[in-house]
Amino acid sequence: MTRLHRRQFLKRTAALASLASCTQLVSSRGETAQSKLNIAAIGVGGRGQANLDGVKDENIVALCDVDANNLAEAAKLFPRAKLYRDFRRMFDEMANSIDAVVVSTPDHTHAPAAAAAMKLGKHCYCEKPLTHCVYEARYLTELAAEKKVVTQIGTQIHAGDNYRRVVEWVQAGVIGPIQEVHVWCAASYSGGDTPKDTPPVPPYLDWDLWLGPAPYRPYHPAYVPFRWRGWKDFGSGALGDFFCHYSDLAFWALGLKYPISVEAEGPPPHPDSTPPWLIVRYEFPARGELPPVRLTWYDGGKRPPLQAEAKLPDWASGVLFVGEKGMILADYGRRLLWPEEKFAGFQPPPQTIPPSIGHHREWTEACKTGGATTCHFGYSGPLTEAALLGMVAFRVGQKINWDPVNLKAVNCPEADIWIRKPYREGWSL
Repeated sequence: MTRLHRRQFLKRTAALASLASCTQLVSSRGETAQSKLNIAAIGVGGRGQANLDGVKDENIVALCDVDANNLAEAAKLFPRAKLYRDFRRMFDEMANSIDAVVVSTPDHTHAPAAAAAMKLGKHCYCEKPLTHCVYEARYLTELAAEKKVVTQIGTQIHAGDNYRRVVEWVQAGVIGPIQEVHVWCAASYSGGDTPKDTPPVPPYLDWDLWLGPAPYRPYHPAYVPFRWRGWKDFGSGALGDFFCHYSDLAFWALGLKYPISVEAEGPPPHPDSTPPWLIVRYEFPARGELPPVRLTWYDGGKRPPLQAEAKLPDWASGVLFVGEKGMILADYGRRLLWPEEKFAGFQPPPQTIPPSIGHHREWTEACKTGGATTCHFGYSGPLTEAALLGMVAFRVGQKINWDPVNLKAVNCPEADIWIRKPYREGWSL
């Protein structure tokens, strides 16, 4: 080898080695992974800001929001990212430059955005509830499995230490077999009567894109920003906002999946608004050796009578497991056994669930290594379906007997229109 050729060879070798070190790393499990993901964020205000903060150590290559003010604020933090108003255009132009997508839009556009990403083989993190209707949840669950992408729903409380310890208590049989669970949340959302006036659309907002697949209606500040949760075309009230957080604990601890019946109690349904309060009763079948479970959800200030009857602490929101040997009461950060005197000197079971590395990081690391997440769509899709079935039962005004295989309320064909909603022209899954 001549001196010149040798020098060129060494330069090329060094360049290739440098490139490899920039694009790959070896994880603690010995797997090779891309060092940084190229992430696109759809929806960058509100929860979108928090989710961006959770993945900020990756390469944020695209930001998309129908609100120009939100885009401008996010662009200050990620000045190299390309900016878009319409995620469909973003995917058309940047499909080859994106590895993973974070969806933080209002509920009614979760499914179209997440589906567009996964169809292109992109990993997906999506805020809760996963979707706005039952059919969308099943569609995304099956699409994620088909495309073999890494997914995670935004139930960040799942990563906390408290939920892990409660799951260990339940699964160790501390209170014996459990057939009854009560879950309550103080939140209440309801839009009230539909606005009659039509103020001008703010210049920073693309109202048509904000509506997305929802039926057209004139703009009004009663809908946007956060107040969309109180309108049935966009959100599902407190049930949609918090069921996936609080009932996540029961689903995890008890291995719940699809209910066999759902019945809802609430005020007379409003044609346009979500109810200010709901009580939803779910029946889940036996799972192997585990007995059937009755789970009751309460929101809008409603609570289980058992809280007062058993003289439990006056928590505004909570999850109560009722077992043969006693009760476990928990919320995001607290847990206790009841009655306390019965469990004096209690020694907790061994900790078998390791600490989380962080809800967002769990997803990004799994994207790189092909590993698993704890709230993938195979788990969080059924969790979301259960939440939304509560709204279906409320709208039809009767108990529905649920066939999860065929997505049918077998005793109530009129539920079909609430199980799968039509999309506005120009939008699809």
